[in-house]
Amino acid sequence: MTMDFASRVERVEPSATLAISNKAAELEAEGKDVVDLSVGEPDFDTPENIKQAAKDALDAGHTGYTPSNGIPELKEALVEKLHDDGLTQYGTENLIVTPGGKQALYEIFQTLIDDGDEVALLDPAWVSYEAMAKLAGGSLTRVDTAAHDFQLAGALDDLADAVSDDTELLVVNSPGNPHGAVYSDAALEGVRDLAVEHDITVISDEIYKEITYDGVEATSLGTLDGMEDRTITLNGFSKAYSMTGWRLGYFAAPEELVSQAGKVHSHSVSCAVNFVQHAGIEALTNTDEAVEEMRQAFAERREFLIGLFEEHGVHVPEPQGAFYMMPEVAPDGDDTEWCDAAISDAQVATVPGSAFGTPGYARISYANSKERLQEAVDRLAEHDLI
Repeated sequence: MTMDFASRVERVEPSATLAISNKAAELEAEGKDVVDLSVGEPDFDTPENIKQAAKDALDAGHTGYTPSNGIPELKEALVEKLHDDGLTQYGTENLIVTPGGKQALYEIFQTLIDDGDEVALLDPAWVSYEAMAKLAGGSLTRVDTAAHDFQLAGALDDLADAVSDDTELLVVNSPGNPHGAVYSDAALEGVRDLAVEHDITVISDEIYKEITYDGVEATSLGTLDGMEDRTITLNGFSKAYSMTGWRLGYFAAPEELVSQAGKVHSHSVSCAVNFVQHAGIEALTNTDEAVEEMRQAFAERREFLIGLFEEHGVHVPEPQGAFYMMPEVAPDGDDTEWCDAAISDAQVATVPGSAFGTPGYARISYANSKERLQEAVDRLAEHDLI
């Protein structure tokens, strides 16, 4: 039997980050010692109080369906957090709680993008933005920030040239994956001016908002004048609270969008897991100390790894947030070939920058111990990869 597959699926490549993780797992199964710097998740366990809250919720019988958009207690806690971030335009009616931030993004793209609609991305951009745009039938326009150490301010003229009245959606991710850059207020104001001028809806992906360094704070785009009704603010629990496998995210948006996206949500996932939502309340209200401990550990590792690369003459734009950095590894060559050599020869797993729209670079995650970071750099140097 020959199956005919939907063109929207055939337009999409498998996730490059998951492909690298799978290769690392295969090598480990063969008994190889792989230093995995490809992972997009914290290496810390979920804080104990969050796990206990989930257990308590299970014991209390919170195992059935919930209201599709989320339990009221969690939505109220989320509104309080959003208001603390200056996003006072949002109430509980503006929220959908989803099984992970990725599901939130999927629902937004499915709700807003029709065949041929233009989606603008800021490269390097997280791999799934492109896939989600294509699955919804959208077309892409891309703006490269690599020449500006991944900061947006220097690329605003390029963004102005790239967008138009035909642009339906712009995705802004700050702090960003894969580069760790935090966009300045001036850059975000430039985004605001273009969004207003061309009537563009903007996704503000703030999944790494709680993980910043050197006193830098990430401004929520929806707090800027003129952006209250055209910004979709997205966040989740995976990164800040080390809850990747729990699958809990959310987005806040104008009520009319929530109403339409609720159709996609209810007909696809029904609701986020009941007892996980209760654990999310605990994460929001009683986990600041654990979050700060993890943030400080990432900050120390960032400094340590940058120092190691500098010892080998490798310049890395210093990330101000998240837990990734992007050294230029193949300025005159093939970054995919470099990453293949890194994992095959040195047993160090990284992700090629071309997967994020930025060839010549590699994404390095420092969600690993200093000892393993040292081992990774030593192996790369030993095999003449840096």
